[in-house]
Amino acid sequence: MKTELVSELLERFEKACYDVDGIECWSARELQEILGYSEWRNFQNAIGKAKESCRIAGEELQNHFRDVSRTAELAKGATREVEDIALTRYASYLIAQNGDSAKPEIAFAQTYFAVQTRKQEIIEKHLLDVARMTAREKLSKSEKKLSGIIYERGVDDRGFAVIRSKGDQALFGFSTNDMKRKLAVPKGRPLADFLPTLTIKAKDFATELTSHNVIDKDLHGENRISQEHVDNNRAVRKMLDERGVKPERLPAAEDASKVKRKLESESKKVLKDGKKLKGN
Repeated sequence: MKTELVSELLERFEKACYDVDGIECWSARELQEILGYSEWRNFQNAIGKAKESCRIAGEELQNHFRDVSRTAELAKGATREVEDIALTRYASYLIAQNGDSAKPEIAFAQTYFAVQTRKQEIIEKHLLDVARMTAREKLSKSEKKLSGIIYERGVDDRGFAVIRSKGDQALFGFSTNDMKRKLAVPKGRPLADFLPTLTIKAKDFATELTSHNVIDKDLHGENRISQEHVDNNRAVRKMLDERGVKPERLPAAEDASKVKRKLESESKKVLKDGKKLKGN
């Protein structure tokens, strides 16, 4: 996410924050607009899912969702009272978690309400971590999908490992084991857990291409599917080369398992450190 967009969203979220009995809250009506929901009833569905998550967590709804009213401006200076909800940081976080993280506004909101700080550099780092974990999880799903497709076409687990290794050779110019040594990957850990986001997405794209073409071309057997996967990884590498990127030269990234634990810990702190509304 570009710095300019982060700055813009940070400003909008801060302006939407206001004080309710000493507790920082956000107007549901304003969040609706910031998060890109065109209609109130659609946003109410997201609020409903957040309330259910709140119940499951054992929290009292009135501690985080307070029904209020606000004055809305109409045409020609007219006004009218509309229903609104004062949302605590925790409630706002739950709403964001139930949104589509592919939308930059939702991804930002998930981070903004999780990190317990408004410092832009911390928010930007958190967003990068979220993007990397999203890419890593997507690659795992793509590889599982490909494994299932080729299993039905005569390729067992050993064959899938060979195909994936040949794909790495085509993408990096090095074998999987050579790349592990190059990036100092601990023994027994997947290479992808130490790849930067760009390379993870490159591997995912090549894997999705193979899944598509195995079906589209009706490929069977390890040799034909292996060649298809190699061709797709070579095509992805060529594209990266043309943009001046050598995937084998990119430095190792932080262990994905550590990043995942860090993000989970930050999410748990939203409730632990969150302040609650009283007297609703």
